[in-house]
Amino acid sequence: MTTPFKYQHLYYFWVIAKVGSMSKAAENLGLAIQTISVQVHELEKSLGFLLFKPAGRGIALTEAGFAALKIADQIFSLGQKLPELLKDAARFSQNKIIIGVAEGLPKLITRQLLQPILEKNTVQLIVHEGKFDDLLAELALHRLDLMLADRPAPSNKNLNVYSKELTKSLIAWYAPKKLLREAKKEFPKCLNNLPILLPTSHSIVRLLVDQWFLNSNISPNVIGEFEDSALLKTFAANGLGVFPAGKLIQKDLKESYGIELFGICADIFEYFYAITAEKKIQHPLVQTIVNQ
Repeated sequence: MTTPFKYQHLYYFWVIAKVGSMSKAAENLGLAIQTISVQVHELEKSLGFLLFKPAGRGIALTEAGFAALKIADQIFSLGQKLPELLKDAARFSQNKIIIGVAEGLPKLITRQLLQPILEKNTVQLIVHEGKFDDLLAELALHRLDLMLADRPAPSNKNLNVYSKELTKSLIAWYAPKKLLREAKKEFPKCLNNLPILLPTSHSIVRLLVDQWFLNSNISPNVIGEFEDSALLKTFAANGLGVFPAGKLIQKDLKESYGIELFGICADIFEYFYAITAEKKIQHPLVQTIVNQ
């Protein structure tokens, strides 16, 4: 059975072949001629072929030696590029962040939470939107760097994920100009007579608002339910109805959609969380969001 060769021995052979002399190779490597000579013989023994032959006062490559040199050139040329390749890979990894956004999270809130990253021109931001449980599984498998959601992760020792509250916002009511005058009359009783747009039950806000309706003795006229928060706001901007959303996005709603705030649910908050997986080395951009 042939003894597997050592790459260190192959490297010594490669240096000798490149400089054309055992003595020059020994000088370049800082080793004794006898040391590299013995190790090259060990390489020849493991390969089963002579790599060098006498040539006058020096040595020359055999046919097997030329073949070995061709392979060694490929191996060690790539090896010389390794530090730069790793440097580029590390730099690219540091400047890319993959974030999962739970489908119940309002788009405008998501943009605010990610603003510290958006301000960095060199960062490649990759965002996946999906169901809460699906994204949580992806996070646990380290396929996401971070997850944003409107609820904390459930307690589960097997997942090794951690939740941190980033911010919270009072729930407010908004109306397009078409309905604003009517909406401002005797809040919240006016909600009994106004067309209302709501998120579907996938959103925590929907559950909170439904309970608030009961507590406030309001029988809402719900004319539309939307999974996509941006789509809900687009319909509202066209005068279809009034809707609840976080007070945090009051300015954005006015500037982007021309929608005005007309009332606040003083005792209802929506919460926003960053969920991370346990890692020995955490992505530095994750801390930028978590610590904002």
